[in-house]
Amino acid sequence: MARKDSMDLPGAAGMVAFASMLALNQVVIKVSNGGFGPVFGAGVRSVLALLVLGLWVVLMKRPLTGLRQSLWPGLMLGLFFSAEFLFLFIALDHTTVSRSAILFYSMPVWLALIAHFTLPGETLSSRRALGLVLAMAGVVWALLDPASLRAGSLFGDTLALLGALCWAAIALTVRLTKVSDLPPESQLFWQLAVSAVVLVVLAPLFGPLMRAPTWVHWAGMGYQAVLVASLGFLFWLRLMSIYPASDIAAFSFLSPVLAVGFGWALLGEPVGPGFLGALGLVAVGIVLINIRRKRVQAI
Repeated sequence: MARKDSMDLPGAAGMVAFASMLALNQVVIKVSNGGFGPVFGAGVRSVLALLVLGLWVVLMKRPLTGLRQSLWPGLMLGLFFSAEFLFLFIALDHTTVSRSAILFYSMPVWLALIAHFTLPGETLSSRRALGLVLAMAGVVWALLDPASLRAGSLFGDTLALLGALCWAAIALTVRLTKVSDLPPESQLFWQLAVSAVVLVVLAPLFGPLMRAPTWVHWAGMGYQAVLVASLGFLFWLRLMSIYPASDIAAFSFLSPVLAVGFGWALLGEPVGPGFLGALGLVAVGIVLINIRRKRVQAI
């Protein structure tokens, strides 16, 4: 499909579907943790997703290129990915989906702040700085909400935040190293291959590997491996190749909003007016951070 200058209806529908899938994944991880140790579950997800990626590569005849040339940055990318999901899966074992989503999907805030000091051309404008302040204020407000605070835990909240920082580190690794030259399948290979090994090896250090899984837990694992960690990511990268990155980034506020909604609707998590106000601040802040002014081309 040809490159487009702006988001259209099919692209918007695709982004809403992708954001919904990511948001629901928070609930699925929490439910799946009931059948698997969190770190082992994260490792099994990477193993299964790696198999799905291999099948995709064979069927679509898209070879994994550039792996040898990107060995060290690829390993770094995979280690950050491993840490991201180690933190997230354990976080959801201790805190609510709502609180985890607010912290985990605050990644654009921390990425914008770090990029301001490390990446050329990423200096915070007044609009993006306002978005950063609003989003950070929303995060603090959400964490201090009394009803939500009683249902969560500081330990789980901290791990969700560490997961967001690792996610930001992944984005910076892609921007600053040879990994940026790799096709989507090769980037995903490094993340899944390294995390499959690291997480499975570390899993015994975090308690029992299995927690009497039922078909519900296995179905959740399949959802994560097929629809999120492999094909979902490839779908998102496909959208990135068609539509402007700034237009796609503008949809990033949907994931925390929808995750909070799923946590309330499916798990009965407390979401009061104060928490919703905090979520609104985070959403507005993320939009302000991500929306970039389009350059006007000379005629």
